[in-house]
Amino acid sequence: MSRARIRLATAVLAAALAMAGLPVSAFARTAPATADAAHRYPAHPQAETIRQIPLQGAVNVRDLGGYRTWTGGKVRRGLVYRSDALSRLTPADVTTVAGLGLTEVVDFRIPAELRYDGADRLPAGLTATSRPVSDLGLYATLVGAIASGDPVQQERMLGGGRAEAYMRDIYRTFVTSPENRAQFAATLREIADGRGPLLYHCTSGKDRTGWLSYVLLRALAVPEDTAERDYLASNTFRGTYDAQVRAGLKQSGRMLNPDLLIPLQEVRTDYLDSATARMEADFGGFYGYLTNGLGLDLRTLAKLQARLVG
Repeated sequence: MSRARIRLATAVLAAALAMAGLPVSAFARTAPATADAAHRYPAHPQAETIRQIPLQGAVNVRDLGGYRTWTGGKVRRGLVYRSDALSRLTPADVTTVAGLGLTEVVDFRIPAELRYDGADRLPAGLTATSRPVSDLGLYATLVGAIASGDPVQQERMLGGGRAEAYMRDIYRTFVTSPENRAQFAATLREIADGRGPLLYHCTSGKDRTGWLSYVLLRALAVPEDTAERDYLASNTFRGTYDAQVRAGLKQSGRMLNPDLLIPLQEVRTDYLDSATARMEADFGGFYGYLTNGLGLDLRTLAKLQARLVG
């Protein structure tokens, strides 16, 4: 067996063991790249820098590459991008996106979001693939609450922990809904097939997009803490924009207490935990979610490793 095949087999085995919650120390040549894990993995490298693609019309566009894996590799840059909606890109933004060399854009937004925000603005010859993932009616609820202009109704709809509970329910459906799982699985298979650089997104690039990014990174044997750090980074990239939205709503008089939106605008560890707890309950863990929930076989997982980890 060639060295390349041996390395790939080792990577896939290590990833499978990690997903199944089994020891991987015999295979791991690098440690998790987060300070949180330092007490358990003292020989860790410094945390990798997240590469943002700076645009005027979208704030959460990132290259998913650059992260180190349990198996001594590193996720290749320039192959997978995650983002928020691309419907407000400027002409200069479109030129920047063209420079990424994308061959496919996957849009997880539901029809109501497309009608309200508009289709993606993309380079010539590139059309987004619509692959809607349910938000359990959150978008319509949010638009309705703001449009009402009624602080009592807004409090009744979003206050008292209701917004947070709504978000946890949405995350659970990433795991429980066969339709949602099919959309995520189709995207992962396309990434594995490697026809060219691919970008996927939803409206804010933080929940549906954040979940798939978390799943993909862990499938590549990126340490769980690192995958979670990538997920939580949306709060950094979106923070200023989201604060401006709240300020605008207050100034316009449409919301007396726009801070009601914060639980909907942010990503939080307990949201992610809601999905992973459901994953444990329904599929016995991450590996079961990949193989039984998403229907990804070992060949597909090996193709993801071969293409994305170097």
